[in-house]
Amino acid sequence: MIHSMNQPTTSSIRNIIADLRSDTFTQPGKGMRAAMASAEVGDDVFQEDPTILELEELVAGITGFEAAIYVPSGTMSNQIAINLQTRPGDSVLIEAESHVFIYEAGAGPALSGIQFDCVNSEDFMQWNDSAMALVREDSLHSATTSMIVLENTHNRHGGRVFPLSGLERIRAFRQSHKGVALHCDGARIWNAAAATDKDVSELLRGFDSASVCFSKGLGAPVGSALCGSRDLVARARKVRKRWGGGMRQAGIVAAGALYALRHHRERIGEDHLQAGVLAKLFRDLCAEHPEKALAAKTPNPQTNMVYLQVRPKKAQALVDALAAVGVLVLPTGGGWIRAVTHLDVRADAMPKVCSAFANCLKGL
Repeated sequence: MIHSMNQPTTSSIRNIIADLRSDTFTQPGKGMRAAMASAEVGDDVFQEDPTILELEELVAGITGFEAAIYVPSGTMSNQIAINLQTRPGDSVLIEAESHVFIYEAGAGPALSGIQFDCVNSEDFMQWNDSAMALVREDSLHSATTSMIVLENTHNRHGGRVFPLSGLERIRAFRQSHKGVALHCDGARIWNAAAATDKDVSELLRGFDSASVCFSKGLGAPVGSALCGSRDLVARARKVRKRWGGGMRQAGIVAAGALYALRHHRERIGEDHLQAGVLAKLFRDLCAEHPEKALAAKTPNPQTNMVYLQVRPKKAQALVDALAAVGVLVLPTGGGWIRAVTHLDVRADAMPKVCSAFANCLKGL
């Protein structure tokens, strides 16, 4: 996502109807705050924080891995996975618009000395012959492909769920290529599970590692987890320490993640329903005002993201107009505006959100 320099902040806006910029803007509710305030803590660097230990055990069980480690962010989780399963000079095969490639500040090459080979979305998500052809075999002259990373759900593709058929093909490929690790950036894997009615463990079956996030769809304030084998997680603790991710008495924030896992997973489908309401609105606006509303990237969203495209010179004006009436959205470049539904976007607020979009678009 491209953050506008002119993005309004919540402190400058009164009477916010809905903050749709991202599902990272959720606020902990009373129950979560109470759980955090009463959390039992210890020193996590010494693996003595009982709340974090409980969280790690629960996450490992949900995801189907042997172990998990709590980390400050999804970026750190993804990058530790890359660091531990590649060597400097290796290649990581990745979809061209994935978060690991676009939004993690060049961390892969900078921290682990790898290069990325990028596959276009349709080839990658179908895992067809074109994608497989980019896997580099070990040779004297090539940057050997030692990892494949996929993102589920996919941020820049409108919260798209990685196709189940593509998952099966990539698993089969992985079985015949034992030297290639398979990692899932599952920041929004909870949304993928809700959309497909599959267990998270089923979606992650066959992966060597996975990153899952607590501060997006689940609504916790901080943190992600890296999941994998006991050996990988044990080695991850040293890399986390090396990179400054040892957080001592972090059970206070981990308690928020525990609360979210236990209370917010079942309601994620509600966010998808609200995204459907916005998607219908965007389709209608494109039909009614083709000179202003150019396209809807997600006419039938699978999860909690929808995009509306207006003329690029008008995008910031629409963002500002919406903010002035209490609806916050994110401009992502090229005239595209993203809206993300989450647990703080109440169903009874949607009529006001829809009215704001319709009126502000007319005023452009």
